[in-house]
Amino acid sequence: MTTRMWIIAVALVLVSWIGLQLGVMYFTDTAPGAVALFPSDGFIERLPADAAIVGIGNNWIAVSFDGSGLGRKLYEAGAWIVLPAGLPGCLSLS
Repeated sequence: MTTRMWIIAVALVLVSWIGLQLGVMYFTDTAPGAVALFPSDGFIERLPADAAIVGIGNNWIAVSFDGSGLGRKLYEAGAWIVLPAGLPGCLSLS
């Protein structure tokens, strides 16, 4: 396999993984929290009243929400990209 093929394969895996994460947040309620990347101005003011901000960075805000439709509500509030947070993953940590 050439270097070019490896780069294409790695890029496809990364794009697929991010696409899967975006789909999880938009279509399901499995994640207890989310990371909103590149939120717009006024994002915090447009969050649902029962949403909790659990972390803030320069270009991201971590949000927890007990209700349904967290991903959609974050997009409506002005997030450009919403990724799941707080999922246990495939492996057990115990």
